[in-house]
Amino acid sequence: MSSYTDPAQLGEQLFPVYKRWDIAFKEAAGSFITGQDGTQYIDLMSGIGVTSLGHCHPAVTRAVEDQLHKGWHGSNFFQYEGQANTADLLTKHSCGDLVLFVNSGTEANEAAIKLARKHTGRQKIISFVQSFHGRTYGSMAATGQDSIHQGFGPKLEGFEYIPYNNVNELEKAIDDTTAAVLVEVVQGEGGVIPGEESFLTTAERLAKEKGALFMVDEIQTGLGRTGAFFAHQHYNLTPDIITTAKALGNGFPTGAVIGKEKLKDAFGPGSHGSTFGGNPLAMAAAEATLTTLIEENWIEEAASKGEKCFSAIEQLIGPLPNVKEVRGKGLMIGIELTEPAADYIKEVQKKGVLVIGAGPNVIRLLPPLTIEWDTLMKGIEAVKAVLEK
Repeated sequence: MSSYTDPAQLGEQLFPVYKRWDIAFKEAAGSFITGQDGTQYIDLMSGIGVTSLGHCHPAVTRAVEDQLHKGWHGSNFFQYEGQANTADLLTKHSCGDLVLFVNSGTEANEAAIKLARKHTGRQKIISFVQSFHGRTYGSMAATGQDSIHQGFGPKLEGFEYIPYNNVNELEKAIDDTTAAVLVEVVQGEGGVIPGEESFLTTAERLAKEKGALFMVDEIQTGLGRTGAFFAHQHYNLTPDIITTAKALGNGFPTGAVIGKEKLKDAFGPGSHGSTFGGNPLAMAAAEATLTTLIEENWIEEAASKGEKCFSAIEQLIGPLPNVKEVRGKGLMIGIELTEPAADYIKEVQKKGVLVIGAGPNVIRLLPPLTIEWDTLMKGIEAVKAVLEK
């Protein structure tokens, strides 16, 4: 196989659906990614919140390698020990009772939408302006961003978007026809916007008073990212449905819907499914990831490291004239600028550090939970130097 070093040569046969960087991926380990030209980058994005244990974590790598020699796929007609073990870990560390495995976050949200409508017999689902829940037709319709909807014809009906953190508008919208309220505890793609405690607790109360389900999208915020197993646990919320993905397999594609026991009858045989959901390789990765997160206390580490990191960014970067606000939770941090962030992100890359955007004006940091403090600070100093210049 040929080895390319010029990124411009690599995408000619691909649909241009991604705004790709001028970096050709070669390999990655821990908190670093190396390009084909030999440049090594500090990774402060974790594959968009995915490789929370760092790249090629040995425990996850061993588990997948082990399973490679035992079998990759048998179909969901079979009982899988890996599914049972992973579901046990997810339910023990959440308020849920049952798990459905899928392949991605958008699939998890798609399944959650179906489950909510089937269980309640209602159609309306309330989500929030600037939310992001995926790009398939149901999850795209649940996403409160016009730019995600454009060009695809009529949306799936029954979705209503309410301003985030606005209790008054939510009270007006929720009624006896509402199947579910779907919320992110911290809006990720919408700009790293934390939910206010009063808003989140009121959303749960109103949903349950009206007989609707309370659903929390933990695709990006879950599995230690904010310093709790799930972000909603910071506020003692008890969702009926939790969706998770991204960090679940530390880079191996997998996702899950976690639900209450009362939802069991709505998802009986034939009601939903996935050919590859919960396959043995994905479950090997997920079980090893969750076990490592829990047993090595990386969630607690994310809480303490996140607090320290946030404080450092506020002190070093917050006072700069082109910085409007620093916000976030745990190791999910947004730096909102007074102007577009895209050029700054490219300049940070030139200093050997990878960050991403969240909306037009926000630089988003999602470092591995396992990143060493000196490496993290080196990355933050690079961001500071670019913003100062």
